[in-house]
Amino acid sequence: MTRRLRAIGFAGWLLLFVAGLSASLSAQTLQIMDAEGHSTTLTATQIANLPHVTVEAQDHEGDARFDGVPLSALLPAAGIPLGDALRGPRMAEVLLVSAADGYKVAFALAEIDPAFATRQIILADKRDGKPLDAKEGPFRIVVPGDKRPARWIRQVRELRIKAIE
Repeated sequence: MTRRLRAIGFAGWLLLFVAGLSASLSAQTLQIMDAEGHSTTLTATQIANLPHVTVEAQDHEGDARFDGVPLSALLPAAGIPLGDALRGPRMAEVLLVSAADGYKVAFALAEIDPAFATRQIILADKRDGKPLDAKEGPFRIVVPGDKRPARWIRQVRELRIKAIE
Protein backbone atom coordinates (compact mmCIF):
# COMPACT_ATOMS: atom_id res chain seq x y z
CA MET A 1 0.00 0.00 0.00
CA THR A 2 2.83 2.44 0.84
CA ARG A 3 4.44 1.85 -2.55
CA ARG A 4 1.17 2.62 -4.28
CA LEU A 5 0.72 5.86 -2.29
CA ARG A 6 4.26 6.92 -3.16
CA ALA A 7 3.61 6.23 -6.85
CA ILE A 8 0.38 8.24 -6.73
CA GLY A 9 2.17 11.04 -4.86
CA PHE A 10 4.99 11.09 -7.40
CA ALA A 11 2.54 11.06 -10.32
CA GLY A 12 0.64 13.97 -8.76
CA TRP A 13 3.84 15.93 -8.21
CA LEU A 14 4.94 15.23 -11.79
CA LEU A 15 1.57 16.40 -13.13
CA LEU A 16 1.80 19.64 -11.13
CA PHE A 17 5.39 20.19 -12.31
CA VAL A 18 4.46 19.70 -15.98
CA ALA A 19 1.41 21.98 -15.61
CA GLY A 20 3.55 24.66 -13.96
CA LEU A 21 6.23 24.35 -16.62
CA SER A 22 3.60 24.62 -19.35
CA ALA A 23 2.13 27.75 -17.75
CA SER A 24 5.61 29.24 -17.39
CA LEU A 25 6.43 28.58 -21.04
CA SER A 26 3.16 30.10 -22.25
CA ALA A 27 3.95 33.21 -20.20
CA GLN A 28 7.23 33.46 -22.14
CA THR A 29 5.47 34.58 -25.31
CA LEU A 30 4.50 37.94 -26.71
CA GLN A 31 1.40 38.48 -28.82
CA ILE A 32 1.65 41.23 -31.47
CA MET A 33 -1.51 42.27 -33.34
CA ASP A 34 -1.71 44.66 -36.29
CA ALA A 35 -4.53 47.14 -36.94
CA GLU A 36 -6.40 44.61 -39.12
CA GLY A 37 -6.40 42.00 -36.34
CA HIS A 38 -3.67 39.72 -37.73
CA SER A 39 -1.73 38.20 -34.87
CA THR A 40 1.86 37.05 -34.47
CA THR A 41 3.16 35.22 -31.42
CA LEU A 42 6.86 35.44 -30.61
CA THR A 43 8.56 33.23 -28.05
CA ALA A 44 11.19 34.44 -25.61
CA THR A 45 13.77 32.51 -27.65
CA GLN A 46 12.74 34.26 -30.88
CA ILE A 47 12.93 37.64 -29.15
CA ALA A 48 16.31 36.78 -27.61
CA ASN A 49 17.62 36.04 -31.13
CA LEU A 50 16.61 39.46 -32.51
CA PRO A 51 19.25 42.25 -32.54
CA HIS A 52 19.47 43.85 -29.07
CA VAL A 53 20.57 47.27 -27.85
CA THR A 54 21.59 48.42 -24.39
CA VAL A 55 19.94 51.37 -22.65
CA GLU A 56 21.26 52.95 -19.46
CA ALA A 57 18.40 54.46 -17.51
CA GLN A 58 16.97 55.09 -14.08
CA ASP A 59 13.69 53.65 -12.79
CA HIS A 60 12.09 53.41 -9.34
CA GLU A 61 14.85 51.05 -8.22
CA GLY A 62 17.75 53.26 -9.37
CA ASP A 63 20.29 53.15 -12.18
CA ALA A 64 20.15 50.12 -14.44
CA ARG A 65 21.32 48.77 -17.77
CA PHE A 66 18.53 47.24 -19.85
CA ASP A 67 19.10 45.01 -22.87
CA GLY A 68 16.30 44.54 -25.34
CA VAL A 69 14.90 44.81 -28.83
CA PRO A 70 13.97 48.26 -30.14
CA LEU A 71 10.25 48.37 -30.87
CA SER A 72 11.24 49.83 -34.25
CA ALA A 73 12.81 46.43 -35.08
CA LEU A 74 10.25 44.26 -33.30
CA LEU A 75 7.13 45.60 -35.04
CA PRO A 76 8.43 45.09 -38.61
CA ALA A 77 9.52 41.56 -37.59
CA ALA A 78 5.82 40.94 -36.86
CA GLY A 79 4.72 42.42 -40.21
CA ILE A 80 3.93 45.96 -39.04
CA PRO A 81 5.70 48.36 -41.41
CA LEU A 82 7.30 51.62 -40.29
CA GLY A 83 9.44 54.15 -42.17
CA ASP A 84 8.01 55.31 -45.51
CA ALA A 85 4.86 53.22 -44.91
CA LEU A 86 3.98 55.34 -41.87
CA ARG A 87 2.06 58.26 -43.36
CA GLY A 88 -1.46 59.48 -44.07
CA PRO A 89 -4.14 57.66 -42.06
CA ARG A 90 -1.48 55.50 -40.38
CA MET A 91 -0.29 58.61 -38.52
CA ALA A 92 -3.35 58.11 -36.31
CA GLU A 93 -2.27 54.62 -35.22
CA VAL A 94 -1.13 53.89 -31.69
CA LEU A 95 0.64 50.98 -30.05
CA LEU A 96 -1.28 49.71 -27.03
CA VAL A 97 0.94 47.68 -24.67
CA SER A 98 -0.79 45.35 -22.19
CA ALA A 99 0.65 43.68 -19.09
CA ALA A 100 -0.28 40.48 -17.30
CA ASP A 101 -2.09 42.45 -14.57
CA GLY A 102 -4.22 44.41 -17.06
CA TYR A 103 -2.14 47.62 -16.93
CA LYS A 104 -1.99 49.33 -20.34
CA VAL A 105 -0.03 52.17 -21.89
CA ALA A 106 -0.15 53.75 -25.33
CA PHE A 107 2.44 55.18 -27.70
CA ALA A 108 1.83 57.05 -30.94
CA LEU A 109 3.30 54.83 -33.65
CA ALA A 110 5.46 57.77 -34.79
CA GLU A 111 7.16 57.76 -31.33
CA ILE A 112 8.58 54.34 -32.19
CA ASP A 113 9.64 55.00 -35.78
CA PRO A 114 13.27 56.16 -36.16
CA ALA A 115 12.15 58.25 -39.15
CA PHE A 116 10.27 60.45 -36.64
CA ALA A 117 11.86 59.95 -33.23
CA THR A 118 15.44 60.12 -31.98
CA ARG A 119 15.11 57.80 -28.97
CA GLN A 120 14.76 54.03 -28.95
CA ILE A 121 11.93 52.54 -26.95
CA ILE A 122 12.81 48.93 -26.20
CA LEU A 123 11.22 45.69 -25.18
CA ALA A 124 13.74 44.69 -22.52
CA ASP A 125 14.40 41.08 -21.58
CA LYS A 126 17.47 41.70 -19.39
CA ARG A 127 18.39 44.05 -16.56
CA ASP A 128 22.07 44.46 -15.62
CA GLY A 129 22.95 41.46 -17.77
CA LYS A 130 20.46 39.07 -16.16
CA PRO A 131 17.02 37.94 -17.37
CA LEU A 132 14.20 40.01 -15.88
CA ASP A 133 12.79 38.53 -12.69
CA ALA A 134 9.15 37.46 -12.32
CA LYS A 135 8.20 40.90 -10.96
CA GLU A 136 9.37 42.64 -14.15
CA GLY A 137 9.46 40.04 -16.87
CA PRO A 138 9.71 38.20 -18.99
CA PHE A 139 9.47 41.46 -20.97
CA ARG A 140 9.37 45.12 -20.00
CA ILE A 141 9.04 48.32 -21.98
CA VAL A 142 11.82 50.85 -21.28
CA VAL A 143 11.27 54.44 -22.44
CA PRO A 144 14.44 56.53 -22.11
CA GLY A 145 13.71 60.23 -21.84
CA ASP A 146 10.33 59.97 -20.10
CA LYS A 147 10.50 62.10 -16.94
CA ARG A 148 8.36 59.53 -15.10
CA PRO A 149 8.60 55.78 -15.73
CA ALA A 150 4.80 55.34 -15.78
CA ARG A 151 4.96 53.92 -19.33
CA TRP A 152 7.74 51.48 -18.37
CA ILE A 153 5.23 48.68 -18.32
CA ARG A 154 6.27 45.38 -16.70
CA GLN A 155 5.23 41.81 -17.53
CA VAL A 156 4.34 42.74 -21.11
CA ARG A 157 2.07 40.17 -22.78
CA GLU A 158 0.63 41.96 -25.83
CA LEU A 159 1.40 44.71 -28.33
CA ARG A 160 -1.60 45.84 -30.35
CA ILE A 161 -1.81 48.46 -33.09
CA LYS A 162 -5.04 50.47 -33.01
CA ALA A 163 -6.28 53.13 -35.39
CA ILE A 164 -7.62 56.20 -33.59
CA GLU A 165 -10.59 57.85 -35.22
